[in-house]
Amino acid sequence: QVQLEESGGGLVQAGGSLRLSCAPSGDTGCIIAMYWYRQAPGTERELVATISSDGSKFYIEDVKDRFILSRDKHSDAMYLQMLSLKPEDTAIYYCVAEEGGSCGGHTYWGQGTQVTVSS
Repeated sequence: QVQLEESGGGLVQAGGSLRLSCAPSGDTGCIIAMYWYRQAPGTERELVATISSDGSKFYIEDVKDRFILSRDKHSDAMYLQMLSLKPEDTAIYYCVAEEGGSCGGHTYWGQGTQVTVSS
């Protein structure tokens, strides 16, 4: 099993920045990919960015020039540096970890961290 703890959310003015952190624990050796999702009020949860165990990254179009995803090889922690934030980035941000099939193939979600961007 994998547990995920997010931190770093908060209130920031438009144009500001925040850094989200996700600290996995448990069977972290089973993680093959990690993701950030977000959910704004009244909307469905959407994928924001992904990072695979080989280091490859993906960003949705809306954030690819403003957000930077990284992962610490030693601690397995994942970070999302969010720059030039916009009010439409306001959402609860969730850290997600995907387990390899040999470990059971489960997907784990964190509790979420609130990001609020004021105009």
